[in-house]
Amino acid sequence: MSLPVKRAPPIGESPVAARAQEADLRDLRFRSLIADEDWTGLPPAIRRRFTKRLHPGTSAVYVGTVVETRMSRLGWAVAQMARIVGGPLPTSRATGYASVVSVTEDAAGGGQVWTRLYARPNGFPQTINSAKRFAGPTGLEEQVGGGLGMSLDVAVVDGRLVFTSRRYFLRLGGWRLPLPGFLTPGSLTVTHGETGANRFAFILTIRHPWFGTLIRQEAEFRDVVDA
Repeated sequence: MSLPVKRAPPIGESPVAARAQEADLRDLRFRSLIADEDWTGLPPAIRRRFTKRLHPGTSAVYVGTVVETRMSRLGWAVAQMARIVGGPLPTSRATGYASVVSVTEDAAGGGQVWTRLYARPNGFPQTINSAKRFAGPTGLEEQVGGGLGMSLDVAVVDGRLVFTSRRYFLRLGGWRLPLPGFLTPGSLTVTHGETGANRFAFILTIRHPWFGTLIRQEAEFRDVVDA
């Protein structure tokens, strides 16, 4: 049985330089937000997705299906009102319909633009755009339309990557105004967990401290193509 051969660095290239070059081929911005022991506890496929280097003009694309969407009456009303800031929440309870996620590097904003498309029983699909930027008190924030955004905490729970809102804010020009709790829908949590070979579940939950779960949506995606 032959033994694996480890590639030696080219003549004149030190091992340290080789490792630096390898790191340069990956995006370590999400990785830097998570402790080493937590990061190594993630499945390799999740680590690969969140260290994927996207150059300007390129995208990572994932396709899938909405498995479940539950909304209370208040949750449905909140989703409709959120249309004012670009409709960042699901507006339909329909399930079994196709969904596509595209992640594109945002060179100007120093982050990534996430575009989520959800087919609906009638009319055009719903399109949700948000920008993840590596800034703010937690090192990561997400912004939608109308200047609305939130700081996000990142954690690993039971082998899943979990994003949780810490504080909502409104950006007006050069001003960043924190929003009081009564003007927000509650805590938003997004979970990314592996479900099979190159397949993962995306679960979005909004939970209000007084009214409980307002919205819960689960979709399953698979890796498709880097363009």
